[in-house]
Amino acid sequence: MGVIGILAVIFLKGLTVVTVDTADVTTVSEYFSQNGLGLSFYSWYGSVRLFYFRVPEDTVLASFGLYAVKKSGSSCRTINITVHFQSGAPPVINPLGTKFASYTPVVPSHNLTIPVSTTMNNTFLNITNPSAGDWFIAAHLPEDDGKIEVEGLSSKCSYVLQPLLMVSRRIVVPVLEAGTAQTHSVSSPNTVAYLKIFIPEYTQELNLTLWNCSIGSSGPSMCSLQVSLGSTTVPVNSQAFRNCTGKTICTTVLKSPPWEKWLRITVASTASDNVTVGFNIGASLSACKLESTSSVLGILKSFGPNSSYFSIATENQGSSSNTWNISRSLSDTLQIVGNCFRHQTVLREDLDVLSAKFSIVNGPNVTVAANLPTVLLFNLNSGDDSGGTVIVDLVLNKSSWTNHSALLLACFTYGSPILSLESVKDCSTGLSQGYSLKMNSTKTEDHLRVPFPISGYWYLTMQILCFGNRSDCDDSEASVLTSVYLTPCIDDCGQYGQCRLLRTFSYLYAACVCKAGWQGWSCTDDATAQSYGRQLLATLLLTLSNFMFIPAIVVAIYRYYIIEASVYAFAMFFSTFYHACDQPGIAVMCIMDYDTLQFCDFLGSVVAIWVTILCMARIKEIFKYLMFVIGSLFIAMSLQLGRRGVWNMMGPCLFALIIMAIAWVYRGVKRRKCYPPWWKRWVFFIFPGIGIAFIAICIYAFAETENNYYVTHSIWHILVSLSVAFLLPPRELLADKPWSCLQKSKCRYQICSNQSEDTYDVT
Repeated sequence: MGVIGILAVIFLKGLTVVTVDTADVTTVSEYFSQNGLGLSFYSWYGSVRLFYFRVPEDTVLASFGLYAVKKSGSSCRTINITVHFQSGAPPVINPLGTKFASYTPVVPSHNLTIPVSTTMNNTFLNITNPSAGDWFIAAHLPEDDGKIEVEGLSSKCSYVLQPLLMVSRRIVVPVLEAGTAQTHSVSSPNTVAYLKIFIPEYTQELNLTLWNCSIGSSGPSMCSLQVSLGSTTVPVNSQAFRNCTGKTICTTVLKSPPWEKWLRITVASTASDNVTVGFNIGASLSACKLESTSSVLGILKSFGPNSSYFSIATENQGSSSNTWNISRSLSDTLQIVGNCFRHQTVLREDLDVLSAKFSIVNGPNVTVAANLPTVLLFNLNSGDDSGGTVIVDLVLNKSSWTNHSALLLACFTYGSPILSLESVKDCSTGLSQGYSLKMNSTKTEDHLRVPFPISGYWYLTMQILCFGNRSDCDDSEASVLTSVYLTPCIDDCGQYGQCRLLRTFSYLYAACVCKAGWQGWSCTDDATAQSYGRQLLATLLLTLSNFMFIPAIVVAIYRYYIIEASVYAFAMFFSTFYHACDQPGIAVMCIMDYDTLQFCDFLGSVVAIWVTILCMARIKEIFKYLMFVIGSLFIAMSLQLGRRGVWNMMGPCLFALIIMAIAWVYRGVKRRKCYPPWWKRWVFFIFPGIGIAFIAICIYAFAETENNYYVTHSIWHILVSLSVAFLLPPRELLADKPWSCLQKSKCRYQICSNQSEDTYDVT
């Protein structure tokens, strides 16, 4: 049995408490899974592992299984995995408790904590009547401690999470048509009546009525039923409940139901067990006409997700406004109640990934009145729009505002607009909560940022509200400059952040990674922000500390190690400008591409160590320079494969140390005494150099964190350069100057030394 098979068995065992009766042929079960992903400690949203599933229509039960695996390692410990759930869009989370940007309302996501104490752990979450569509799961480990670890130096414990989903879906769900009645029966506690009704666009109100209830074989009696409208969503449940117990006729009114969607109706019995309750159920829909303030007839049909339900009532181009009516296909089931609102057409222009601009026809100024609300529709139904951020900016034109005691209220809602702002001032529709924007004579602008909006159709409803005599502002109008657009990140994450495009499977979303101590969803929380002086100090320390290579360069030139001195100069130059470009704040200077600077910095550092150890080995020059070239090529290759691995530095160092040890042992055996033979060389140069290098390696490998990086890494620069100056061997006793070969005698003979220890040749 494979891994997936084992997971399926474990998953099905966890579903015993929610088993669906196999005799019920009206339901079918479906199973979904995604590959497990390794979890990371949380530092920003990119640390989150995001999964998503698509729940089918008519699903009555969704069971999420979370299978966590802890792989063995020396650093393994019991840890808590935090898992967030949300329907419609990725969850907006805040594990660090940071502040969000202004005008950014956030609803906390539903989350679970899974303690991982054994090798395998599983947890289940059951949701009845889930909303159809995308469901997202975000998982992460606790907060990152900020320690910078060298890859491969220690074995890390890895945690893997694999989510599974099993749904029970009804094959047939009765459709309730407006204006018709149906008869159904339910019994407690096992059976529930599931129905659905389609809500056309421009529906203002849904009236659902239950009557003629009967218990068992008796005649009409009081109803013992509970009705729910809508489906379960997370974190905010978008359902409306009505207890009909004790009523002969039970009516439920749902204002502003979601347009162009199937609305689920669930009826359950509240009577005693094993009692069948029969009832009649019917529904009526009321819709309204609307006034169009756009005068461009060629694009009138761009308003609405499905304009086939509507027809243009007039095509008189001389008219300043056009009225749309519900088409005959729906007129039989809808009650037209008159003009409810007016609209302006909105056009969408896609700019880039997760980026779109909405242009208002005859805009960007929108006329808002007191007698009817003005509604704008924004299409965020492309599939990937939920991974970005919707920005809404409203500015009231002071010159058009005459009633100083009135209030201009705007509501940004999902699924359907609010058609009566006077009675609903908290911007809530029948099944969802919207976002409000308010302006008056003293506050002439308001803004809204909605990260990760639910994919679908959003509506902006604006109306002037009066608190005194209504007749004083019936004819009031105001002009509002309206700007709505979709962007990957809020304000592009500001000066101290970077907006990054992330991907999980085929889904794209964006998040901010902050720098210089700034935190928050859009890098606006300055609680731990670094001051400019602190940023400048870090830049100066990390760059100027490289100048400690100058003594090593001088020593190398003095001892005629010209190639080695060139390598040290290369390392000093690129390390200086790499760290000048690598700073997280605004004290930054990049002379070339960042990746090029980083590669040259790592290459110069490792090659400097390589040539220093080979120089200490005192092998013949032809072999030494050959090893210089070959080693540099292999080091460049390994750094291209991975620059953070411990063996990229330790590998060349160990190989060079082996060569040096062989050379020193050979010389010692040949001379029959220790090599190097001078005790002063050991005491004053080799031992101090090795001690300084050992301290530098310990600081680099174990002491560096994100907070103290500018101090510890600067110390690393200083110690490494000092160790090089101590460890470079003295020049050969009989060695000539490197440029002596260029000097020719009068007899045109050339004198060159072979750099051997005891002899030289004359040719």
